[in-house]
Amino acid sequence: MKKLALLFGMILMAAPAHADITHKLSSSVQLTVDSAASQATRISSTYSVSGSNITPSTVGGLGSLTPGTAVGYTPTAYGLTTDGSAYTFTEAFIEGDDVSTSTTVSSGVVGSLPAYGSVTTTSGGVAGSLAGTINSAGTMSLTAGGAGTSATGQFVSEITVR
Repeated sequence: MKKLALLFGMILMAAPAHADITHKLSSSVQLTVDSAASQATRISSTYSVSGSNITPSTVGGLGSLTPGTAVGYTPTAYGLTTDGSAYTFTEAFIEGDDVSTSTTVSSGVVGSLPAYGSVTTTSGGVAGSLAGTINSAGTMSLTAGGAGTSATGQFVSEITVR
């Protein structure tokens, strides 16, 4: 009997357990429609001339660059330094891109893109029937859209015990 009383006394002396419990619920829906984009890089105009045993009488070069007009060039005029001797002459010209007068965006659309040496264009997404909802019961509904769209739904349940 003494053992039982001792055991019962020890149980009564034990401190009660205390714990903070936090429970969080969250839902979210993310709808995305890709935008249209265009990236253009102009190619520059270049001119070079080289040679041996030649004497330039008029050195060529690039013309003036103005919007909507090709830059053009003037060739080099030359004569031989020593008649009857071997000579070399090289002249090279690459016509670069014109400077476009303007590019305008109206309602998110570029009416005409510049014709440059390197152009990368991506079309924008089409929302179509893209939709997402969450009701008060936490039920999610996602509806696919057109090309270039995405719908992501998420439900998170978090329990923290301290």
